[in-house]
Order: sequence, then C-alpha cells, then structure tokens
Amino acid sequence: MKIGASLITARQRLRHWQDTEADRSFFHRVNSEEEMLKFFPFRRSRAEADEVFDRLRAQAESNGLGWVLAEDRSSGKPIGFTGLAKIRDEDEQAICPGVEIGWRYVPEAWGKGLASEAARALLAHGFDEIGLDHISAFAVTSNQPSIAVMRRIGMSARPDLDFDHPGVPDDMPHLKRHVIYQMRATDPRP
Repeated sequence: MKIGASLITARQRLRHWQDTEADRSFFHRVNSEEEMLKFFPFRRSRAEADEVFDRLRAQAESNGLGWVLAEDRSSGKPIGFTGLAKIRDEDEQAICPGVEIGWRYVPEAWGKGLASEAARALLAHGFDEIGLDHISAFAVTSNQPSIAVMRRIGMSARPDLDFDHPGVPDDMPHLKRHVIYQMRATDPRP
C-alpha cells in the first residue's frame, strides 16, 4: 500500500502504522503478550518493539510494502496487524524469495474471520494493484489457526518449500519447522 493509503474491508480499515503512542503501544502488545505469541520464539520489551516499529515504518516508506495496523471500522480500535512484506534478504537462503502475507490479531478478535477478510483484500491488492506474480505465507507446523486461514483464502501448500526457520533458536525445536503456502496471480480466488 502506498504510504497514506488504506484498504477498507467490510469490518476493517488497514492502514500504515503512525508514529503515535497509541500505535507504538499496540505494536508492543502484539509483540509481547504470551497468548498471541505461542508460535513465536520472541517476546519483545517496549524498547525492542519500538526499534522494530521504526524499522518496519522505514521499510514501508521505502517500498510501500510492510505490516499494517488493522482497525475495527466501527470503533476505530486496533485489533491486529497484517500486511504484505518483502521477505527479508537475509532469510531468502532458507525461505522462498518474494513477498509474504501474514497476520496477528488480538485474542478478542479471534474466531470472527477477520484475518481471512483482511488477507483476501491484501491478496487482491498485491496481485491487481501492485502486480505481484506470487505471494507466500508461512507458519510453524503446529500453528493450525494460521494454516487454516491460508487454506481459506485459497493458498496451496508447497511442501517442497517447507523449511527450518533460521530465526528460531535451536533450543526451540517445536517452533523451528515451518510450512509454506503460496498463491499465484493466475490462481482462482475464493
């Protein structure tokens, strides 16, 4: 998405992060609360979250891609983050190159189809407006809720690309193996 632009879905507004205390505080929440991070090896302090927040905003400004805030359209409250982001260069040796789609929503937003709703809008944006050839998603093998979203939005499993995530420490083997799902621009969309 271009900086300053937003995507509107039936129940959400997806927008770039703004340098406000409210956005920074929410970003810290989704990077520190145990319930949301059971499939991730990290819990970020506020200082660490602020550092990542600044890096992600700079990346979005440079190429228009990145993680964006998902807000409830009726209340304006933040409910998660999602987006299309370039797979980091240092990870391309172990992860397929290109653009990934992802999501992380707060527990009070779970089970309502919000991640799927946002992901469908982002896939359309990525293929129809940005002109991407394919989009990938990946998750730890036990993250069945995220894998269900990947299937629901029409992505296909790519077991030939499954990998051990280089960012996961070796002392966390239960989080190491990841599955990859992909969709091509020419694939049918549900």
